[in-house]
Amino acid sequence: MGTVAENLIAEVATRGNLITILSIDGGGIRGLIPATILAVLEKELQDIDGKDARIADYFDVIAGTSTGGLVSAMLTAPDSQNRPLFAAKDLTDFYLEHCPKIFPQISGPFAGLRRMIQGFQGPKYDGKYLHEIIYKKLGSTKLSHTLTNLVIPAFDIKNLQPTVFSSFAVKSGKGLDVNLADVCISTSAAPTYLPAHYFDALTPRGGKREFNLIDGGVAANNPALLAIRDANKNTKNDNSSRVNFAKVVLISLGTGTSHSTKYDALAAAKWGMTGWLLNQGSSPLIDVFTQASVDMVDLHIASIFQNLHSEENYLRIQDDTLSGDASSVDIATDANLGILVKIGEELLDKPVSRVNLDTGKNEPAGEETNRYALKRFARILSDERKLRQEPKSNA
Repeated sequence: MGTVAENLIAEVATRGNLITILSIDGGGIRGLIPATILAVLEKELQDIDGKDARIADYFDVIAGTSTGGLVSAMLTAPDSQNRPLFAAKDLTDFYLEHCPKIFPQISGPFAGLRRMIQGFQGPKYDGKYLHEIIYKKLGSTKLSHTLTNLVIPAFDIKNLQPTVFSSFAVKSGKGLDVNLADVCISTSAAPTYLPAHYFDALTPRGGKREFNLIDGGVAANNPALLAIRDANKNTKNDNSSRVNFAKVVLISLGTGTSHSTKYDALAAAKWGMTGWLLNQGSSPLIDVFTQASVDMVDLHIASIFQNLHSEENYLRIQDDTLSGDASSVDIATDANLGILVKIGEELLDKPVSRVNLDTGKNEPAGEETNRYALKRFARILSDERKLRQEPKSNA
């Protein structure tokens, strides 16, 4: 006998009308954590459906912010055979090869002082290698070319409003079909770390729209709600203004965080601008805004699923025990990158956790591990895809 939620999933899956969503948070080099998890999910799908199975084949919407946006684009951009440009197993190697060049480390005498001076003079990194590798990999691929619906947020600093790039919006005639490379560079342009990105695009009426963009993480570091919004637009529900969460299957992957004591009000009460921007080797202001965005989205989604007794439709995999260099977004040493891979691997064998709606803290939900949950979700995704591929009855 399964739980109420398991029986609900099984019942919905038999009807072949699930809404399947994958969401990947921002977090710089910590993208190695979801990359490690995605490789396991894709392997589970391949064990069921064959070696050619790819993540993009199974999700109605894939959303990503910052580093998650780059991962999402790599999983959904087509190659010359109109198959995903990257297999999930290739993501880790991509990070290990390119992160040290995207985030070159300063070493030697007075390294800390030199990093501080560099931070006051401009972005910590010039972004040239990141731009080069993204343009090389994605070329002239447009947002409309993605193999499933893609959602990537950025933030327009000229208009002071979020800009959400959606392939579904483009395909439905409501969005501009811009280069996917520009989208990825924009969503990755974290303030103080990488330069803001400017580009323009022609409108359908022959005009020009300008984009002045920075990291989407300032608006939606956890883009799961944006993904749900797009999925709702792309389905025909009885009530088009309301998502039927009983039909939503959502996998949301975090890039890790630290919930250990880091700052306190007694110290913060004395901070001025410098204290909030630079303290204990990090930026409290950025930490607070980023983590608040991530956790509020998780809290909101979890409350909906829990109220509907559909908790097992929603899998949030997040490590909240990061510390030291592993909690950074840019310390791309070989040693630290290796630690992040190990964290992702160890996270797979930890119990599935869910947010406590009263305390806001993640707590183990039972004995099921994240690895086993991915196996269970892989079966649901595979069954759903097969049902969609069956000829429709005329009855």
